[in-house]
Amino acid sequence: MKDKTRANVYKAFIGEAKAYFRLLAYAEKADEEEVPQVALLFRAIAEAERVHATRQLGLVKDLLVKDTDTNLENSFQREKSVSENTYPEFLKDAEDEGEQAAALAFSHARDAESYHAKLYERAIMNLIKDVVKAYHVCQVCGYVTDKKIPKKCPVCGAPPEQFKTIED
Repeated sequence: MKDKTRANVYKAFIGEAKAYFRLLAYAEKADEEEVPQVALLFRAIAEAERVHATRQLGLVKDLLVKDTDTNLENSFQREKSVSENTYPEFLKDAEDEGEQAAALAFSHARDAESYHAKLYERAIMNLIKDVVKAYHVCQVCGYVTDKKIPKKCPVCGAPPEQFKTIED
């Protein structure tokens, strides 16, 4: 695929992925406002956008997805950069502007991303091969653990019932 088309396909993938989540949020709002037919429409179109994003991802997958070792290293570096650079900047801006809800969300994401980086680092060092049977994801802040579900999330303090188990 030529450069310009590849760049456009990637941009389309990003746009469709964003549309998917935006439309699900719209559907949730329509449900809250008791407009079920519009909520259903938003969910249906969201699913269509997911189809588009998946199809476009398939066209640029070779650009984004490499061998597992490279994917682990890239994921580790991204998580580390986001937790050490991006979110601290976002957090500072939110605090400077008095946006406490955004500051809390950025703080939680920063801390959760640092845990993600540690999990990737352990995988890179082959410390989790064939040992982990499940991960537990806090549905409030995104913290992930391969240990038992904690009594409270170490990032946001959420109770155990806020964790979703992801297993093979």
